[in-house]
Amino acid sequence: MIVQDVVWTIALAGMGLIALGFIHVIVQAGRPADETAAARSVHTAHTLQAWLFVVLLVGFIAGSWATLHRFPIPPQHGALDAKQVVDVAGRMWSWQITPATVRTGSAVEFRVTSGDVNHGFALYAPDGRIVTQTQAMPGYTNKLLHTFDRPGTYTVQCLEYCGIGHAPMTTTFQVVAPEGE
Repeated sequence: MIVQDVVWTIALAGMGLIALGFIHVIVQAGRPADETAAARSVHTAHTLQAWLFVVLLVGFIAGSWATLHRFPIPPQHGALDAKQVVDVAGRMWSWQITPATVRTGSAVEFRVTSGDVNHGFALYAPDGRIVTQTQAMPGYTNKLLHTFDRPGTYTVQCLEYCGIGHAPMTTTFQVVAPEGE
């Protein structure tokens, strides 16, 4: 089952439970209640609220873990032990990438920063699909770890509007097969 189907099923079940709750309130609204019944009703409502909070909290934690535990964010402090390191600096309105050629098959550490304003560093494969992205921020270096599996000309584009020259803020770099292949 795809994620959208699971989310849709959960949403429908939640809407159904809310509808049942409203129906229950509407049916109970016309009945007179004595003090013990009112106290029992308040206690039941508080118990249901507590359980609903616990269920939503557990669902949020489980959903967050299920969707983010494989999220590839490398540690930002210290070395990443990558065999290849690429320094990237975004400036109005260009990218400076050193070196401009990397090899397939081993991890590449991109050290991305900016010299002026925030830029969105986006890396596109030769077929036009986005491979990975991070923010380029002045005074901070974001580290991005990626292993290329196909050689070709990869494109870097800015994903965050940075001024009048934002649209043409692109460059390319080469990914080549290791020597001897």
